[in-house]
Amino acid sequence: MFAKNSRYRTLPEVVSTNARGRKQITKDFRDVAPAAGEFRHVVAGADRLDNVAFKYYDQPTKWWRISDANPDFMSPQALLGMEPIDTARFALHFGGAAAPWTELVRRVRALVGVEDIKVVEEFEIVAEEQTVGGQTVTVNVEHVSRSAIVTYNRMNVGTEQLVGAMETSGFDVGEPQRIGRVGKEIVIPPDAAQPRS
Repeated sequence: MFAKNSRYRTLPEVVSTNARGRKQITKDFRDVAPAAGEFRHVVAGADRLDNVAFKYYDQPTKWWRISDANPDFMSPQALLGMEPIDTARFALHFGGAAAPWTELVRRVRALVGVEDIKVVEEFEIVAEEQTVGGQTVTVNVEHVSRSAIVTYNRMNVGTEQLVGAMETSGFDVGEPQRIGRVGKEIVIPPDAAQPRS
């Protein structure tokens, strides 16, 4: 049952088959027209999509327009960074000659709730003063920083467990830095009915 003003009410019904092979009647997919013209909103930590819709449209029930205009996100919660899926960067240091990257990845991936792990090496040229032949000179030195970027479900695993798996692999682990949606932009489409193509 859909309310009279539901955008799903007028969609045609289709017969689909679920994972168990049962046929069921469902609504067809709703076409989402691309947003013509757009504003940008920078996500704040306390944002809710209905409040953002009220801010731009004076109508909190138009939150779905904002969700439709940002198709890269699977849900309104993901759009604002409020879903239980988190991504964090863990700075890593290994004192030995050859870091056991394979062991690190294997241990972290074995944790229930871990969706992805990427090992990142970043190189930076830094000017340092060194003493050469009794003279102080400025030398460009290559600095390497290594980190693991882990996407995980906080309902299943926490940063303490992730750090533990990394330390068990032989790494010193820095304080995790959450890579969230706060401070990033989302699209706010104009408040007008979108023409169907």
